[in-house]
Amino acid sequence: MKNQAPIGQIIDGVALSQALRADIASRTQALLARGIKPGLAVILVGENPASQVYVRNKVRACQDCGLHSVLEKHDARMTEADLLARIDALNNDPSIHGILVQLPVPAHINASKVIEAIAPAKDVDGFHIASAGALMTGMPGFWPCTPYGCMKMLESIGFELKGKHAVVIGRSNIVGKPMALMLLQKNATVTICHSGTQNLKDLTLQADLIVAAVGKRNVVTADMVKPGAVVLDVGMNRNPEGKLCGDVDFAGVKELASYITPVPGGVGPMTITMLLVNTLEAAERVASQHP
Repeated sequence: MKNQAPIGQIIDGVALSQALRADIASRTQALLARGIKPGLAVILVGENPASQVYVRNKVRACQDCGLHSVLEKHDARMTEADLLARIDALNNDPSIHGILVQLPVPAHINASKVIEAIAPAKDVDGFHIASAGALMTGMPGFWPCTPYGCMKMLESIGFELKGKHAVVIGRSNIVGKPMALMLLQKNATVTICHSGTQNLKDLTLQADLIVAAVGKRNVVTADMVKPGAVVLDVGMNRNPEGKLCGDVDFAGVKELASYITPVPGGVGPMTITMLLVNTLEAAERVASQHP
């Protein structure tokens, strides 16, 4: 049959990341030739084990692509004033193009204040209110890395969003809300679902695209997916055996979905790659102001 939709195709986040990072490396070389080395500063406050792993991966990814990276580790007792002072110093450092404060920060520090202290031109996480406003209004700005990675995955399979029904499960400022806005920009019809949604299954069965981003195992099961839908799994959970898994029942849904992302090896690698893309773009914007 002609144009038969594939079933159970895996969108490999590792392979796509590698392709994008090759492009990042060559664009970085072009900037280096002009005497500009893209620089990312990563600040970690406290000893959160998961955060330490994330931070290490981000710094290594920078180095692999030829970017300059600075890792600042601070004691959990660091005051909010001291952290804000460090951000201010980095805002004024011309060798740093992107600033990322690894969340969560200790309870005595106001995370919103910290995010808002980062100069919008260096907000490569895309969390600043100016970045959120730019996304909302379709202006140029930095897109949050995880939903931006999801958009790149859809692009990689040639998924035409115009006129499609996308269901986003989750409404966080980091994934759910920006994901919905990015899909709207591409002319999808978007439904946002969350813990207060009734009849979730009725909605997901109508979806051409499901993005699951709630951080809860088996939120999406095979009986909730229409044949041929695309399913992006943003969740990061552990199953009873301690293995990493997502929000989607992968084994069941894979039999129905045309394309699906695995956990691990799906959206995760893309998040760090898009952080590098944003940092590179920040440096390119600076370069364009000083031809």
